[in-house]
Amino acid sequence: MHNLLGFFIQQQPSQLLQILPMVLIMVVFYFLLFLPMQRQKKQQKAMVDSLKSGDVVVTSGGIVGTVYRINKEDDTLVLQVKPDNIKLQISRASVTATTVTGPAATGSTGEKKS
Repeated sequence: MHNLLGFFIQQQPSQLLQILPMVLIMVVFYFLLFLPMQRQKKQQKAMVDSLKSGDVVVTSGGIVGTVYRINKEDDTLVLQVKPDNIKLQISRASVTATTVTGPAATGSTGEKKS
């Protein structure tokens, strides 16, 4: 009995095997959480950098408006909001999406039906 107990006490797993599950969890978290967040940040930055006057955008507060002017100096833009054409100055970082405008959005071809 004493020999059997001594055998189990001497058979401790190596430190590498103890650390391996934590390392695997970190790798999985990186690929499932951090990598997609970095991609989304890059796409958001590219979208904000490509804004121009006349684009219809949606802000993080849910305001839908047309870009009236872009101020590069202070990183803001002026939105023209319907129905009264009110102009609002907002931060460029608060733009969350652009919407498709023109014939593609309405589905019309510009032809009159008789």
